[in-house]
Amino acid sequence: MSVLNIILAILLFGFLIFIHEAGHFLFARLFKVTVNEFAIGMGPKLLSKKSKKSGIVYSLRAFPIGGFVSMAGEDEVSDDPNAFNKKPVWQRFIITVAGAATNLLVGALVMAMLVVASPKLYTTRVLDFFPELPKTDISSVEKGHYDGIDHFFRSSVSKDFGLEKGDLITKVNNKRVYIYEQLSYQVMRLGTSPVDLTVIRDGKEIVIEDVQFEKFSSQGAVFGLLDFYTAPEESKDLLTVAKHSVLRASHTVVMIWESLYDLVSGRYGMEAVSGPVGVTQALSEAADEGAYSFTYLAVVISMNLGVMNLLPLPALDGGRIVFLLIEAVRRKPVKQEIEAYINFAGIVALMLLMVLVCIKDVFSFF
Repeated sequence: MSVLNIILAILLFGFLIFIHEAGHFLFARLFKVTVNEFAIGMGPKLLSKKSKKSGIVYSLRAFPIGGFVSMAGEDEVSDDPNAFNKKPVWQRFIITVAGAATNLLVGALVMAMLVVASPKLYTTRVLDFFPELPKTDISSVEKGHYDGIDHFFRSSVSKDFGLEKGDLITKVNNKRVYIYEQLSYQVMRLGTSPVDLTVIRDGKEIVIEDVQFEKFSSQGAVFGLLDFYTAPEESKDLLTVAKHSVLRASHTVVMIWESLYDLVSGRYGMEAVSGPVGVTQALSEAADEGAYSFTYLAVVISMNLGVMNLLPLPALDGGRIVFLLIEAVRRKPVKQEIEAYINFAGIVALMLLMVLVCIKDVFSFF
């Protein structure tokens, strides 16, 4: 990792944290909640300035691994009439959700920019199968060798099970696909076993059963390999760009949710989990590949930050949302002391997990 790439990664972390906390901050100010501090980073303060008009402290802290908006009455009893806990549940709900929503929204907007910048947008129609390779070359699939572009070395297997050029693939098993990115992902995720492909051929919908693909292993998990090229859209107009932008953004969210499920279910091991060190390494590699790869990974990280923060776990925004929903149902808030203890325990657990993942990431260099 070059020093420049590490700086780029730190700046990106800072920006993603900033927009997340800015979401909380803007809605807190909109609803006239008393804000004590807006901080980027954790740990000791590096820079700090207090607004003479609002009394809010704006600070930059030493470790770029988080941030916070400190509001009166958020975790403690407050007599301030504009304290967070004095506001209606629906306002507190919006303030809490706003951080994750901002990450998702910014990710979707930048994804749309990437779609606009793409020279071609690809469909799920089979354009051509990959050329057959000698058996000695096929062994390189298992080692994960690349062909220098964006595909693994592999032979075409799916055509031996009935797939044909010109087929428009609409489903992989029961998963609907509309664009190349969705198709490629579903084959990777589901193609470790025979899959049913629903296609449109000569204007008719048919189901090709038990189609097999080559497989490869990465970080202890097995994936299917797409073995054909897909056709680009006939025209890149406003409607097509809008369609791909929406589908790619929503697909990214689905991919993140399913990856979390696969992690919990045991399909992925701890080697597939990365902390700040591992993510910095991935960003460095993406930066070496070019601006498009770096920006795409930044979009995934931003949307991943939004999704992760909505998980119903203590100390995360999702955990706070759970308490707000309980309050809405009971018409009575959970005692702040109890909520504070639970959130503190969650913070400690998350910090311990982050330390363990960072240690794992560092040892992976050796």
